[in-house]
Amino acid sequence: MATILIQYQVQKFADWKKVYESMAEFRTSSGAIASVAYQDANDPNKITVVNKWNTLTNAQKFTQSLELKTAMEKAGVLGPPNISFLLEV
Repeated sequence: MATILIQYQVQKFADWKKVYESMAEFRTSSGAIASVAYQDANDPNKITVVNKWNTLTNAQKFTQSLELKTAMEKAGVLGPPNISFLLEV
């Protein structure tokens, strides 16, 4: 099992959230087991998403997918996200 930690700034939280929710089926079909999103306590447009995946390979494929890139553009993500791939120890 693998985990992805993704952090980014968005233009408007409400717009981002609609797109994030619309991607639930794509995440699941790509191998995601769970997904949780957080807002920064001091900046509601600073987002952290934690996804658990069935394999590290599927997690990496997801982050490189055209679907994710398109969704991030549509959601108003500002700049490239900070993505960390994590393995439980």
